[in-house]
Amino acid sequence: MGVKNENMPDRGAAVEKGLETYTIIPYIPGGILDPATLRKIADVAEKYPVECIKMTSEHKIGFYGVRKEDIDDIFHDLGMEPGGHIGKCVRGVKFCTGNAFCKKGYQNTIEMGLRIDATFHKMETPAKVKISLSGCTRCCAESAVRDIGLIGTPRGWKMLVGGTCGLQVKKGKLIAKDLSDDQVIDYVEKILNYYIENGVDKRMGRFIDKIGFDRFSREVLGE
Repeated sequence: MGVKNENMPDRGAAVEKGLETYTIIPYIPGGILDPATLRKIADVAEKYPVECIKMTSEHKIGFYGVRKEDIDDIFHDLGMEPGGHIGKCVRGVKFCTGNAFCKKGYQNTIEMGLRIDATFHKMETPAKVKISLSGCTRCCAESAVRDIGLIGTPRGWKMLVGGTCGLQVKKGKLIAKDLSDDQVIDYVEKILNYYIENGVDKRMGRFIDKIGFDRFSREVLGE
């Protein structure tokens, strides 16, 4: 008998085509790995009949073709939590290498991205929330089309809200600029809290469209 046609966000799994196997994505903050973790991933993939391992568009590593009965054991052997298909919450933060490694980067996306991730990851929200950071206006991490996008400039961070990269691509709107790292954390917290308190079952961009960006910006920033 096949499994039900449903995802299992409590186990970080999404059912695949055919309804017999699942995709799971371990939580790897920022997609940053060391050799020991890479070896562990390879060992676990060989131990269980995983059909495919693939890098995702969100800088994560996905296990594809996983049997339902192996899901919990794989996460246990990896020593990792689920990082994908985890329901309505703040997803793992995506970021480029920023000024730590890129000669074009203005801001430290790695430090800031990990700080945002540690503070807000898995925070429950009306719909999933994706946050992305790019070290410069080239926007390699696609920050302009995320629920909350941060772009590094010589004077600090530029913050956009309400973007989406689905079938109806929409650029986020500028809500603040020239922000320090501490201000970014404060603004992200205010945006998420307002969204949680006032949002309905819609992505942030659709929620902002419903109430109007001017109202959203004014009430979030307290201006």
